[in-house]
Amino acid sequence: MIEVKNIHKYYGDLHVLKGVNLSIDKGEIVSIVGASGAGKTTLLQILGTLDRIDSNKDSSLTINNTDISNLSEKALAKFRNEHIGFIFQFHQLLPEFTALENVSIPALIRGKKPNEVESRAKSLLDFLGLKERYHHKPNELSGGEQQRVAVARALINDPDIVFADEPSGNLDSESAENLHNLFFKLREEFGQTFVIVTHNQELANMADRKLTMVDGIIKN
Repeated sequence: MIEVKNIHKYYGDLHVLKGVNLSIDKGEIVSIVGASGAGKTTLLQILGTLDRIDSNKDSSLTINNTDISNLSEKALAKFRNEHIGFIFQFHQLLPEFTALENVSIPALIRGKKPNEVESRAKSLLDFLGLKERYHHKPNELSGGEQQRVAVARALINDPDIVFADEPSGNLDSESAENLHNLFFKLREEFGQTFVIVTHNQELANMADRKLTMVDGIIKN
């Protein structure tokens, strides 16, 4: 599913990733932990194709048998829309749109028929316990509800992989626990692969595999 070989990332003189190697299987839930500044979010952004690896003949990033480093920006955007979902700590919902509209946007960008998109979005919101919230805007939803809308948005295009960056960092303990359990329920229901960056040790320990980043490399 994901194969990473010797990837590096510099920001100016700052060497953030220092030769990361990683392999993640289809349907696996992997957590990534480590101190602030260890390179976790940078790695997640690169795995999620939001950032590029630094050019190096010995470096490679392959997702679903596709060599990401060889894709143009247009092809990369298409690949991202079709194969990858994102869940962020700050849910990044658009405040002027309803829950249903927020969830639908990635599928509409992909060019799917509006009636099919609406049906799929409602199905996801129903699955996530938000049937009564279709037409509520983000400021009318609780923190946990907003994050579940963000989860539905991440799933709308049936992505192969979902990347989550501190997904429960802004939630109270009960909502965080519910979200953690939801990831495993989603894996069982839809078969997605999850890669989760988190400081929450409970969530990290629930994963199939916990990786620790230290100073730009994975220690285990």
